[in-house]
Amino acid sequence: MTNSKINLILVCQINFTCQMKTQWLFPHRYRLIGWIILVPCVVLGIAAMYGEFYFDFLTIVLRQTGHAKGSLSVFFEVDEINLTDELAAVGIIAGLMMIGFSRETIEDEMVSQLRLECLQWSVYVNYIILTVAILVIHGTRFLDVMIYNMFTVLLVFVIRFRLLMLKNSRVLAL
Repeated sequence: MTNSKINLILVCQINFTCQMKTQWLFPHRYRLIGWIILVPCVVLGIAAMYGEFYFDFLTIVLRQTGHAKGSLSVFFEVDEINLTDELAAVGIIAGLMMIGFSRETIEDEMVSQLRLECLQWSVYVNYIILTVAILVIHGTRFLDVMIYNMFTVLLVFVIRFRLLMLKNSRVLAL
């Protein structure tokens, strides 16, 4: 092989290796932003769900149109919905994503492996909860469980990952 072909192969190998190790993580500072978003959105979500708290400026009017024959009233039905609980849910998801998927100050293979194992563990927990809920809970209570279960994967992941990172930092400090 000629020297130029060997150089081309090496360049391709280096580029391929660099692209394979790219991680889709937020910068480290996003963890603080995630906490700043998460805490008020959790409070807002609890207030909206249990305290019937809603922001008036988040109320929107939807006009419904229908195809009912002989009925003009269908064309004039107006539905008002409030997006406070949707805002809270999106904020909780965004906050947990930023907290869970922000780079660590030292992001190495051990942290990546720990992150992967915690994510896998949280998916298992989520589906165990879902399976038990399907078998045990019925009616409108099931909807409540599903609302909470939306956040289970991210919440369990963040809690487990943070606890294991804390445990590992204490072990490494000894």
